Amino acid sequence: MIAAPVIAPRVRVAVTDAHEGPVYLAEANALLFTSVRRGTRVAIRRLDLDSGIVTTVVEDANAANGMALDRQGRLLVCEQGTLGSPARLTRLDLRTRRSETLVDAVAGRPLSSPNDVTVGPDGAIWFTDPSYGHVQGFRPAPQLPDGAYRFDPVTGNVAAVPWEFDKPNGIALSPDGSKLYVSDNGEPHHLLAFDVTARGATNGRVLAVGTPEHPDGLKADRDGRLYASAAHGLQVFAPDGAELGGIALPGAVNFAFGRHGRLYVTTDTAVWAVDPKGL
Repeated sequence: MIAAPVIAPRVRVAVTDAHEGPVYLAEANALLFTSVRRGTRVAIRRLDLDSGIVTTVVEDANAANGMALDRQGRLLVCEQGTLGSPARLTRLDLRTRRSETLVDAVAGRPLSSPNDVTVGPDGAIWFTDPSYGHVQGFRPAPQLPDGAYRFDPVTGNVAAVPWEFDKPNGIALSPDGSKLYVSDNGEPHHLLAFDVTARGATNGRVLAVGTPEHPDGLKADRDGRLYASAAHGLQVFAPDGAELGGIALPGAVNFAFGRHGRLYVTTDTAVWAVDPKGL
C-alpha cells in the first residue's frame, strides 16, 4: 500500500537539464549535477543556489551519472562509459580539475555502467554497477553480473555486496554507516538493506517495495529515514521499512540534502527546492 504523497513547500530553483548525481556543496551553497544524456554526451554542471546561475564544470564526463563527495571533498563520479570508452568510478579534484580512475574492473572484468555512489564514515566507497548502459545501447555486453561493491581507497580492494541484483540503482548508508541500502529497479522493485561490516556487507534482506520503475535515487536523513525517488515524487520510509509518506513531485529523478534539511531535486528539466518538514 503506497501512502498518499503530500504537497510539500517547493520552489523551482532553475530551469535546466538536471538529470542525476546531485551533490550539495555547503561552503559554496551550490549544487553539482549531471546533465541529461544526449547520445553519449553528459556534462557535469554547477548551480549557484544564491544567484541561480548554471555553469559547466566538465563538458564531456564520459556519460556520468551518480556522484558524491569523499571525506576530503573530492568529487566521486560514476562514469557509465560508451562503446569506445571504459566505464569507471573516478575521483575529481574540484580545485585542480584533475581526475583519476579508482575502479574500472572487478577481478579483471570491466565494469558495466556505474550508476550511483556513496561514502561511509570510514571513507569506504560504495557504488552500484547495473547493465543499463548495454540495455540502453551505449555500452558493450556486460562481463560482470549486475552488482554493488565496496571499494577501499586505502588498500584498493573491491568487494562485491552479496546479493543477486537485477538492476541495482541508488545506494545510501545509514547516518552511522552501519546499514547499507540499495534500490533495485529490476523485477520486483525492491529497497534492500544490508548490515555493514569492516570488510563489506552481509545479511541482505528486502526492506520495502517501491513503485513501478522505482526506487531510483536514495538518501538517508540525519534521523535515519530513507528517501527514495518514486513515480509520484519521493517515498519516505522509516529505518525498518515502514512507509511514512511521500512528497509529490512528478518527474523526480534524484536529490540531495542541503541546508536545514532542504531537498534539492532534479527532474530532467529543472532543479526544485523542497522543504520536507512536517512529513
